[in-house]
Amino acid sequence: MKICLLMYQGNMYSGGQGVYLYYLTRELARMGHDVHVIAGPPYPSLDESVTAHNIRDYSFWSYHHYKKDFVFNRPPLSYFHPVNFYELISTRITLSSLLANFSIRAYIKLRELSKEHRFDVVHDNQTLSYGVWAMHKTGFPLVATIHHPLKYDLRNALRQSRCTYEKARRILWSPWMMQEWAAKGVDRVIVVSETSRVDVEAAFELPPERVRTVYNGIDTDTFRPLPGVERRPDKLLYVGNSEDRNKGARYFLEALNILKDELDFRVTFVDNEKWRLKLVPGLVDEFGLNSRVDFTGRIPTPDLVRHYNEAKLLVTSSVHEGFGLPLAEAMSCGTPTVATRIGAYEEIVEHGKSGWLVPPSNPQALADAIRMMWNDASLRQRLAEGGRQRILEKFNWRKAAEETLAVYEEIVPPKRRTFAWNTAQS
Repeated sequence: MKICLLMYQGNMYSGGQGVYLYYLTRELARMGHDVHVIAGPPYPSLDESVTAHNIRDYSFWSYHHYKKDFVFNRPPLSYFHPVNFYELISTRITLSSLLANFSIRAYIKLRELSKEHRFDVVHDNQTLSYGVWAMHKTGFPLVATIHHPLKYDLRNALRQSRCTYEKARRILWSPWMMQEWAAKGVDRVIVVSETSRVDVEAAFELPPERVRTVYNGIDTDTFRPLPGVERRPDKLLYVGNSEDRNKGARYFLEALNILKDELDFRVTFVDNEKWRLKLVPGLVDEFGLNSRVDFTGRIPTPDLVRHYNEAKLLVTSSVHEGFGLPLAEAMSCGTPTVATRIGAYEEIVEHGKSGWLVPPSNPQALADAIRMMWNDASLRQRLAEGGRQRILEKFNWRKAAEETLAVYEEIVPPKRRTFAWNTAQS
């Protein structure tokens, strides 16, 4: 099968969607399929068996973060092309134009590639904007993975916003209306949990027959208990984008504020560089936790695995998740976990067997669970063993790839399938 995937920020450091892209494409290629990826910056590092087509953008944020490369490696007059100039200016104001411009460039690139490659299916990974709609309208069989509806992300962000200006900025920045409009124009929607399925069907008013649940996988050969690495008796671990209000970092820090005089802990945030963060450093200072918090910045996967293996406990305090890769990765490493009782986490964790769940947005309940786990070594050991076993049994990328292929087969009639499809299937 010839498959083309799209993602506007494909790098794994951009979040769980980049992790999804890497492992799904790798597994599809290992199964014998011809896999291509059209991606925008920051570009993904893909398996060597996957063909990458990186497209430039002229967004304000590319200019802001990669200024030296951006300015000196592009023809000066190219900035004054109407589309490029519009993208540079408009992306300072809203994310919608970033996604829209990427999708239009991806559509142009797809048409160009189609002269050489007749793709059986195009698979969008949470871009969902005008160019994706155009792909469908011009005859490309189209599947979209929606990890979580942006409408709900916006709702949670507004709940935690402290002033009218911040609320207005978040409303302007969010492309949820464009996502909702584009989602109605794809053949099938893949979601990564049953909770996400309920959210997506409600948010986009999609009929159930067009939505399929395919759980994410975990690379259990990489995320595993490491021989010779000992748990640090004071190490609490937080992994994720704390600036995303869905992650509920505020509630985690409020719980630590409750516990700071009771437990001898030191917290490691595996997140962005400290100077890029706004929420957490301010709260750390407010709660007097500066001497007990470390920030790693972005780190390679082997370092992340070591952090999981060193942690006495991983805590995740999200208020909404489509899936929750850090939680599942920690469980795969045999790390005891405390998580919030939100839908997607309830599908990963069996409370009391493979992890511990507490009510969301509740710092006191989170503090109580951390205290209990901190002081009960036998409970930590039991949940760690149960967590690893749970991941091995339920979440793997080969299963995810096979179920994704089954979705492709639903929308591509046999007469349209390429020789590459039939060869891979045999």
